[in-house]
Amino acid sequence: MESKDDNVTGSPKFPADLEYQSGFGNHFSSEAIAGALPRGQNSPLVCPLGLYAEQISGTSFTSPRKLNQLSWFYRVKPSVTHEPFKPRVPTHERLVSEFNQSNSSATPTQLRWKPVDIPETPTDFIDGLYTVCGAGSSYLRHGFAIHMYTANKSMDNCAFCNADGDFLIVPQKGRLWITTECGRLQVNPGEIVVIPQGFRFAVDLPDGESRGYVGEIFGTHFQLPDLGPIGANGLAAPRDFLVPVAWFDDSCHPGYTIVQKFGGELFTAKQEFSPFNVVAWHGNYAPYKYDLSKFCPYNTVLFDHSDPSINTVLTAPTDKPGVALMDFVIFPPRWLVAEHTFRPPYYHRNCMSEFMGLIYGGYEAKADGFLPGGASLHSCMTPHGPDTKTYEKTIALGNEAGPHRITGTMAFMFESCLVPRVCPWALESPFIDHDYYQCWIGLKSHFTGGSTDEGNKELENGDH
Repeated sequence: MESKDDNVTGSPKFPADLEYQSGFGNHFSSEAIAGALPRGQNSPLVCPLGLYAEQISGTSFTSPRKLNQLSWFYRVKPSVTHEPFKPRVPTHERLVSEFNQSNSSATPTQLRWKPVDIPETPTDFIDGLYTVCGAGSSYLRHGFAIHMYTANKSMDNCAFCNADGDFLIVPQKGRLWITTECGRLQVNPGEIVVIPQGFRFAVDLPDGESRGYVGEIFGTHFQLPDLGPIGANGLAAPRDFLVPVAWFDDSCHPGYTIVQKFGGELFTAKQEFSPFNVVAWHGNYAPYKYDLSKFCPYNTVLFDHSDPSINTVLTAPTDKPGVALMDFVIFPPRWLVAEHTFRPPYYHRNCMSEFMGLIYGGYEAKADGFLPGGASLHSCMTPHGPDTKTYEKTIALGNEAGPHRITGTMAFMFESCLVPRVCPWALESPFIDHDYYQCWIGLKSHFTGGSTDEGNKELENGDH
C-alpha cells in the first residue's frame, strides 16, 4: 500500500528533479552506472558488470537505415525469464484491436460524449482503459484504435506491454508517473507521452484520480510532419521531445506480473523480478514525452482559415504521400487576426475521420456541451462545424472584430484516413450526448437572394 507521502512529487517514489535526454529520433546512450555500456560492440561475450545484452526492435531488421528503429538494453536479467503467458482472468472485454461487424458498428452520425466519471472502486490504468472506436487490425499491421481511460489506483507489482502498436497517451486529469525499461517520465495534463510497441511500462498516479485519451497505431510509428513551405522551423521542435535516462530496479518481486496486450486480448505471465532492471541502454527506439505548450502554431495573417493540418504535432503516415493513418493535431492558444473572415473552423465534410478531445478550457467552435474530458467523433464525409451560438456570435461581430487571442484552452484531434467503427459500449454509454445534433438545428437561413421562382420570373421578363 502506498503511503500518503508516496503520492507527492518530490517524495522518494516521485522525485521532482527527473532528468531527460532531448531530441526526436536521436540515437541516445544512457547508463545509470558509469561503465555499464559496452564499448565498441553491442553484444560482447561478457557484458560490463555481468549484465545481459538484449535488443528491442521497432522495425524489421532489414528496414532502410533511415527508418530502422531499435535499442540495446543491458539488464540484470533478460525479459525472457518468466513463466508461460496465460489468458488474463478476469478478461478485459472492452479492449479491441480487430474491428469488424461482430464487435463494432459503423455510423455516419455525429457523436459526442460527456466526461466519464472516475470509478469509485480501485481501478488502475489497465483496467480503466477501454476502446471507443477504431479501424483495421493489429494482426494485419494496419489500422488504429482510440481508447479512453479513467483510473484512481497505481499499478501494483505489474507492468503493461502492448504488442499491438504504439500508444500516444493524452492525460486530461491527473499526472502520470510512467516507469519504462528506458527510465522514468512524469507526464502532466497538457503533455503527451508515446510508448512504442513492445515496451514494458507501469503507470503510477501521484494525484490519485486520472482520466485521459489514448491513440493507438498498428504497424507504423509516429514521426514529425514535413514542414513544406513553412520552412525549417515551426510547429513541434525536435529538441522539445524528452526521453528518459537509464534507471533501474534490481530488487526481487515475488509474483510480479507482466500483462501483455496481444491482438486486443490480455495475457499474463509471472516472474520473480522487476522488468525495470535495465542499467544502461542505447538506441533510437524509446518512449518520449512532449509539452504541448512548446508548440509553435502557424496561422493565416490576412484572410481565410488555415486547414487544421497546420497544427499537426505528430503523424503516422501511410504509403500514400500526404495521407495519414493517424495525425495528432492540437488547437492551442494563439492569435486570430484574419480580416473579412469567419474565424472559427468552417463547416466541412472530410474524407478523413476526426476524433476530438478537450484537455482544458473551451473549444472555439463549440460554445456549449463540449467539456474537458469529453470527446466527439465526426466520421468520413459526415458534416460538422461550429454550433449555432458560435456562428451567430461570430456573424454579429462582423468585420469590426479586431485581433483576438484565444487563451486558456487545449483541444486536440486524432485524424485518420480509415473509417472508424464504434464499440457498442461507447454507443450505449450513459455519457453519450443524445442531443448533440441539436447544437446545429438552430442554424437559420440568412439568404437574401430571393426565391428560385422570383429569379425565373425575372428571366422570363427579360430582366438580367
